[in-house]
Order: sequence, then structure tokens, then C-alpha cells
Amino acid sequence: MKLKDYIYVYEWTNCFDNNCNSYYIGGGVQALIDPGLSRYVPDLLKQMSADGIKKEDIKYIMNTHSHPDHFQGAELFDQSIVKIALHRKELDFLKGVGGELYGLFGISVPQMQINLPLDEGSINLGDQEFKIILAPGHSPGSIGLYWPAQKALFSGDVIFKENVGRTDFPGGNGALLKKSIISFSELDLELLFPGHMGIVSGRDKVQDNFNIVIQNVFPYI
Repeated sequence: MKLKDYIYVYEWTNCFDNNCNSYYIGGGVQALIDPGLSRYVPDLLKQMSADGIKKEDIKYIMNTHSHPDHFQGAELFDQSIVKIALHRKELDFLKGVGGELYGLFGISVPQMQINLPLDEGSINLGDQEFKIILAPGHSPGSIGLYWPAQKALFSGDVIFKENVGRTDFPGGNGALLKKSIISFSELDLELLFPGHMGIVSGRDKVQDNFNIVIQNVFPYI
């Protein structure tokens, strides 16, 4: 579904299986954010095709973190053509205890080349500038992908609508998650695109969402 200005939203709404929200930025960017589980990528591509987006249009796979429900599907893209991105700290995590998480779910760690290792700071994707914000807590190398021109944040599993990502998986840390959320709350934002549940649109609603999480959820992290 096209939301605005080359931003497409593919929200996961199936209550009977876990997967993530995926997002696509078209125009001169051509980036897919969090492809989800491999078994659901064909359906995602069908939804994108209905919006006029072909698989060969995708130039970047931007992974907010390495958990299976966000990252596994990246293995289905040709790394000789598509840039597969993951933060360096998350890549180290994936090579160790993070990879063991796949076995707990009975699936294999995707075998692919991370040919766009990420560091914190500015990055150009196509003709637009973004910022990579390291946001540990849900996992050690989780990121927020911030698009200043649209005042939009793709937050992965750091913060959702009135909730936060879990910290009881390997590599989780509640204190770090709270710091990451505080850092997100200081951004100039009008759109929050989380890894699960609905998007939050509008400056006031985004700020209200941070306040709700800080006041009502932080005491239990």
C-alpha cells in the first residue's frame, strides 16, 4: 500500500503466525526494509507487484536487526545485484549467539553475504540521505533508519505503537533498550514505522506514543 512520497507499507496482520512489517521506499532510493521470513517473501512480492514494484526494482535490503522474522527473507535476493545491509555489531551477534536463535525456531541461519555492513551515521541510499542510529536493547546491533527529509523513522523492534520489543531473547538488555528509545524520542519525527503493529503518523501522535511508552512501559522493562 502506498502511503506517501514513495513510501509503501506492508503491515503484517496475521494473528496466527509471526512475521514483521515490511516497508519499501521507491523513487530514487529503491530500498526494502525488513523482508521478513523467507516463506512469506513471495506473498510480499505479490503485494509489491500490485503496487507496480518489481523484484528487480529493489536495490537495497535494509535490515533493522537479524531476528528471523525480519531478516531471514534477505537470503532470497541476489547479492551480486542487491545490497544487503546489517549493522556490524549485529553481524557479529549473528555469527555467535544470535545465530543460535534460529535453531530455537527450527529454521536455519540464512546464508548470504552482508555486502553493505552498516556503521552509525549518515548513509546515502540512491538519491536520499538517511541516518543509521545504533539502538541496542532488543538485540546488540539493532538500528533505527532515520529519513530526515520525511521526518520518518523505521524503528524495527525497538519501539512499537504503545509497546516495545522484548528483551528476553539472547542479546537483549532492558536498560539499553530504554536508552535507545530515549534517543529516538529526541529526533524530529512525524512518522514512526515500527517492525510490528500499526504505524504512528503525525508529530503529536508520535510524541504521545513515546510518552506513553516511557510512562507506562519503562517501569516493567
